[in-house]
Amino acid sequence: MAQSYQITLVEIGASAGAEAVVLALLVWALTRHSAPDIAGRAPAVPTARRETIGVLAYGLTAQLLGAAIGIALGWHPISFHLAGTLIGGHEPIGIPEALGWCAYNLTVYAVAPYLWFRRRYDRTALCLRSSDRRRDLLVIGVVLAFSTVSQLVGLSAAILALDPRQLTLGIPLTFTLYLLGTGLPTLVFVQAILVPRFARLTGTSGAVLLGGLTYAALHLGDAWARFETVEQAVTSIGLVLLVYTFPGMFKAFLTVRTGNAWVHLWAYHAIAPHTLIDTPWIVRVFRI
Repeated sequence: MAQSYQITLVEIGASAGAEAVVLALLVWALTRHSAPDIAGRAPAVPTARRETIGVLAYGLTAQLLGAAIGIALGWHPISFHLAGTLIGGHEPIGIPEALGWCAYNLTVYAVAPYLWFRRRYDRTALCLRSSDRRRDLLVIGVVLAFSTVSQLVGLSAAILALDPRQLTLGIPLTFTLYLLGTGLPTLVFVQAILVPRFARLTGTSGAVLLGGLTYAALHLGDAWARFETVEQAVTSIGLVLLVYTFPGMFKAFLTVRTGNAWVHLWAYHAIAPHTLIDTPWIVRVFRI
């Protein structure tokens, strides 16, 4: 793994961790009188345990299969982030790879799990229905405003250098690609299915921690990670945990505090960081 990427990833991880702590305090203050019991929405402990183990095994299989498919097609391994996301530097990335990554993740992590669990559980049980829209909109607005400023200042303001045509075409394309390729997969696989079951099995604090670790694990196949040697594997795993655990914990915290898995998507995923930070990358990938 190139030293320059390690430095960049450490900086991203430190910035994301500090931001997540501040945002968590804000969200706690906004929801201190209205946090729901999401553990009560999950099935009884034996069923929750069985379903959790099954979903985690399915996720591991999906990661390995995605890596194999990506390599077989001459692409980067298919993981939760498209190669070049946030850090760039993985050219050449072709349009077929970007679309294939999006289609695989949407199908495997969002559509298939949703259809399977929706047969037995309603939208409330899956945290897909708001119990307090005014509160949820307030949380989304506050978190999105804070994270937008923080990420433009702390990570990258490259989007501001794009010309009007690139912005007009690039912003909706990036939003759609990442919404389908990583936003909805995270919403369904982690927030709607696993977080309530983690809460049932371990309590809300455990749900936040395990939600963060699961989110991080789903990025182990990201293109910058290397596993050719033990040293590379240890470094890659450490960097994945550093970069993704705190953001993943905050996403789970949003679901725990609001009972609404959609909140994380609009407040802290689809727009900030991906549309803000990755639009210049998608403009390059699609040659806009």
